[in-house]
Amino acid sequence: MSDSIRISELYNLQETIASDLFEGIVYPWEVLPKIHDFIISLGEKLPEDIFEERGEHIWVAKSAKVAPTACLNGPLIIDEEAEIRHCAFVRGNAIVGKGAVVGNSTELKNVVLFNKVQVPHYNYVGDSILGFKAHMGAGSITSNVKSDKTLVVVKGEGISLETGLKKMGAMLGDNVEVGCNSVLNPGTVIGRNTNIYPTSMVRGVVPAGSIHKKSGEIVKKY
Repeated sequence: MSDSIRISELYNLQETIASDLFEGIVYPWEVLPKIHDFIISLGEKLPEDIFEERGEHIWVAKSAKVAPTACLNGPLIIDEEAEIRHCAFVRGNAIVGKGAVVGNSTELKNVVLFNKVQVPHYNYVGDSILGFKAHMGAGSITSNVKSDKTLVVVKGEGISLETGLKKMGAMLGDNVEVGCNSVLNPGTVIGRNTNIYPTSMVRGVVPAGSIHKKSGEIVKKY
């Protein structure tokens, strides 16, 4: 089971400008403390004909669309053709992939959004990694701190992995669909091509290629 939540099983690393961030790493949450320094290092090497620096450690592709009402804090990289919409709030330590959408009143903090990710309506995404074409429905959020403030443990069938992190949201594999108004609890890992029903409360590991209907009811896709 633990093999299913490795980076190699969750993500196509060709679909992110941050592929080097994952080099030599086994589990995706291990990159969370490294995002800040990685952005600064990568940003300083980005081609000036494609990217422009819009503030301290804020690099935005010239082809990206950023609403004048969006709030951008660094370190931050917004890749080509991405769209940052009205009143989006990027708190920093964020990588927004090619063609990704960060929408109205969505908040990002310490995240990597792979290419074509959509968090378009009233989403909170913190201390999380979202794979290629992952989509979070309106109002769905990642909860990144346990109520008792203890360190996050990733739990699934036959596994219990200590992360050593107080803050960890969700790791979404490629092509994951999260339904509206769902809450992804700290330490959630969702395998590739999985669907989460709207208004779900999700905890632990959800296998790839499945449908999460409710807690305790997960079925395989056919």
